[in-house]
Amino acid sequence: MFFNSAFRAFLFGLFILVGSTASHANLPEIGTAGASALTIEKEKEYGKAFSVMLRAGLPVIDDPVLVEYVSELGHTLVANADSVKFPFHFFLIKDDEINAAAFFGGYIKIHTGLFLYADNESQLASVVAHEIAHVTQRHLARMMEAQSRSNPATIAALAGSLLLALVSPEAGIAMLQTSIAANMQASINYTRTHEFEADRIGIYTLSRSGYDPREMAGFFGKLSAQYRYASTPPQMLLTHPLPDTRVAESRNRAAQLPRASIKPSLHFHLAKARIETRYSNRSAEGSLSHYENLLKSQRYELKEAALYGKVLALMQLERYADAQIIIDQLMQSDGRNLFYLDVKTDLDLAQKRFEQAIARLNTFYQQMPSNGVVAINLINAYMEQKNYAGAAKVVDNFLRQHPTNALAWSMAIQIYQGLGNLSMAYQARAEYLALHGDYKKGIRELSSALTETDNRLERARIEAKIEQFKLSQAWLEELNG
Repeated sequence: MFFNSAFRAFLFGLFILVGSTASHANLPEIGTAGASALTIEKEKEYGKAFSVMLRAGLPVIDDPVLVEYVSELGHTLVANADSVKFPFHFFLIKDDEINAAAFFGGYIKIHTGLFLYADNESQLASVVAHEIAHVTQRHLARMMEAQSRSNPATIAALAGSLLLALVSPEAGIAMLQTSIAANMQASINYTRTHEFEADRIGIYTLSRSGYDPREMAGFFGKLSAQYRYASTPPQMLLTHPLPDTRVAESRNRAAQLPRASIKPSLHFHLAKARIETRYSNRSAEGSLSHYENLLKSQRYELKEAALYGKVLALMQLERYADAQIIIDQLMQSDGRNLFYLDVKTDLDLAQKRFEQAIARLNTFYQQMPSNGVVAINLINAYMEQKNYAGAAKVVDNFLRQHPTNALAWSMAIQIYQGLGNLSMAYQARAEYLALHGDYKKGIRELSSALTETDNRLERARIEAKIEQFKLSQAWLEELNG
């Protein structure tokens, strides 16, 4: 974004992270303090708008294995949080910056850099629990309420400015500067208060979810020590001020909670290896060297994760035979691990072993048809085999259950093109565009779909969808002011 660090800190603090409160033990319940400024329904509406702009403006990772891991981690924490008023949605963003962020209405983004920096799953979970607390305690709504009291900008205008800042940085920031610059320092102070509140409630959520609460202080202390004198600290320290008192307070709170003895999480370390190998700036050669050194020196946390990272690097280098030996060994000891299944499928497809991949995936699909890792891999295997009819059956079923899965919609476009069903291909492209906030282009795709079908029911469905997209476009324009 194109603004100075002081205003960036304010904008990120206001727009993304704000803070969180407590509703546990002796901590007061103040999660509804923002209700007079912004209803829960309106916050859900803004949250949906932000999710659309998030997809449009940031490199969202749709990797089904990582999506499932992040979602499972997030919803485990949500299940143990207080004052949950929204359905939660977790997005993984390809960004080496150490950061995470909470949006209106239960939308949370997590940077891949957070995985690269965290030593264990409890550290990662501590940050996500902190962000969940921002949402459950409605800090952004409360901040907007405070802003509306001290300047003439309405809640809607502030929300519209924030949304526009995501879509068009220069225009959105100009609006924000006009409406709230006079109260910038007060807002920064307010976000710092929220940060302490988020720590307090987040650490209880962390503990109740079975993670080690000491790792919140461990992560903070590591971050603080490493960047204490840095001229360019990571985004997380701009959006989450980290004075020594925050570290000390989280350490003291953890000492009052049950001491957890937790084994290293295999899925966390597999996810970290996948991000290091596929979504960081490290080269395939560098990744291979890294994992070979770990294995040789036995400096890994879990050997299986180091072997998995090596397999991914070998695949990138097209050393399939070497990768095959290792993944077969891993699957022998843990045949239902979906991280391994995904890689095994990629290896089969790379070597044109379509029937083997499809047979294996269908066995899993019969048991878990709604699982994203299994379904997306099966769809892809059918597509590689040019069996578009088989792919269509799976993708249609999956999209009925997961209508906001952008990767599945992008695959559906290719599938219907392969089947020669242009009407459905246009409709799939329209849905994909809508998920990214481009309703105007989506309407054009739907209009093209109308020209490709004479079926009355299908035409009625397309016409209804066009009207829905028009309303959504008007809604976004209204939010943008």
